Amino acid sequence: MPKITIDGKQFDFNHGQTIIETAKENGIEIPHFCWHPKLSISGNCRICLVEVEKMPKLVIACSTLAADGMVVNTQSDKTIAARNAVMEFILINHPLDCPICDEAGECKLQDYAFKHGTGESRFVEEKQHKDKRVELGPRIMFDAERCISCSRCIRFSDEIAGRNQLTFIRRGDRVTITTFPGEEFDNPYTMNTIDICPVGALTSKDFRFKSRVWEMSSTNSVCTGCARGCNTEIWVRDNKIQRLTPRINETVNGHWMCDDGRLNTFKHVNNEETRIDGPHIRVDGQLTKVTWNEAVKEAVKRLKSFNNTEIAFIGSAFATVEDNYAFQKFSKANFNATNLDFARHVVPGSGDDILICEDKTPNSLGAVLTGIQPVADGMNLAEIINGIKSKKIKALYIMEDDIAQLDSEYETLLAKLDLLIVHASNKNKTTTLADILLPVSTYAEKHGTIVNVDGMIQRMRPAVATEELERSLDQMPMSRWDKFGTKFDRWARGKKYDAKPSWKILGLLSQELPNKLKYKMAEDVFEDVSQHVKEFSGLDYDLIGEMGVKIKSDKITAKV
Repeated sequence: MPKITIDGKQFDFNHGQTIIETAKENGIEIPHFCWHPKLSISGNCRICLVEVEKMPKLVIACSTLAADGMVVNTQSDKTIAARNAVMEFILINHPLDCPICDEAGECKLQDYAFKHGTGESRFVEEKQHKDKRVELGPRIMFDAERCISCSRCIRFSDEIAGRNQLTFIRRGDRVTITTFPGEEFDNPYTMNTIDICPVGALTSKDFRFKSRVWEMSSTNSVCTGCARGCNTEIWVRDNKIQRLTPRINETVNGHWMCDDGRLNTFKHVNNEETRIDGPHIRVDGQLTKVTWNEAVKEAVKRLKSFNNTEIAFIGSAFATVEDNYAFQKFSKANFNATNLDFARHVVPGSGDDILICEDKTPNSLGAVLTGIQPVADGMNLAEIINGIKSKKIKALYIMEDDIAQLDSEYETLLAKLDLLIVHASNKNKTTTLADILLPVSTYAEKHGTIVNVDGMIQRMRPAVATEELERSLDQMPMSRWDKFGTKFDRWARGKKYDAKPSWKILGLLSQELPNKLKYKMAEDVFEDVSQHVKEFSGLDYDLIGEMGVKIKSDKITAKV
């Protein structure tokens, strides 16, 4: 392989790589604003200037190809002087907005000003003033004064989102960004430009002024907005989710995620108006809050009053692998369940060729693989509905899905059941009809795994505490906290809901039945899954890790 020397160290590289790519691959940082590994090269910020032997002038590392025998110096006096000059130039008209800028704490310009700036400016004239708080689109606010014209947002809109909506206008120090005439910056991926903007020029209208980055904990997780399962970071302050951002995973979502997943998959977690806080039983026509012990005993007592053929069980593509596996095991072991299925939430035509899937659930494939489907002569979902019509089905147990909202007829039919038990985190059409309502932890409050449309099994971790999770942490040795992958110091404040993961609720119910589920942790459930479901054989949470693992299954390409 060809070799290059950077700062006195020799490295191999692949033909076609640039200096900045080779340096990055080998742990050498070359400062950059306009360069991004997933965008075309523009070479307009000039902060990545380096000195190359036998070249008369400094070159920009982002566009200069590495060559065999090339000797590069990123720390020479000439390089540092040029870098300082570029920083001084960029900062000439930049406003002193750091105290009020949402980007503070994760701003490249702020970081580079400390690392590569001189700490003073020779510019004494008045700074160029530009428009502030410009609404580029429904989700993006633009501050033209902060913009350093790196063009990342323009290139992203054109090359990644496929919607050429942004452009530069004017020249020199009056240059700014705007949409094309008659256009609005409203494509499904606009908020990725917030992440790649190296300064605070582009900010989220939803997140603006809510929190500083150093005031939040961040937890690695997975988006539940569709079957893609984009890798995310959940940012939490005072036990409340403030924002979601994409986490790089080249085999799933690359660097990106859609705006819908970023904005609409976490608001329910801390919604005090709709969150279900504690178990409820219907008394005299009203759902009344009770203890867990009362709810468990009442649920088991009433389930026992029916013949097994009169009960149907509906799992969920919104629930984890662990929850679905425990659900089918509980129902089959204790009620010989054959009437078992889950609802598909597919919206034809809603997907695209970037990330968004037509399947609006995160774990359809996981539900199928763990056995959430009719067995023997059992009924599927459509047949269960018909069974309710004909009175063959008198009791229905629904886990983490709003079946009533699928069809107006379903709502009417569910109201006619003799018994409806529902697991849910938030109030919905189905919960209003429940006879026994059991509150479940949201995806951001529990451990678990999901399987995406391509067969990638990925981990979710708790970022927000429930009463149940806080109690379990109190009993856990400090040495094991790191394994959770969550910062717990923020959890002392903020509302905590009385909710449990579905697998744990099913375990409580099973203690009143002949066949007991003896799981203590989500890991125990997954260990059982790995031993009995061939697609998960040999896997554990450590092997799945941060990036997930591709499983092999003939069901991956099936429509689920």
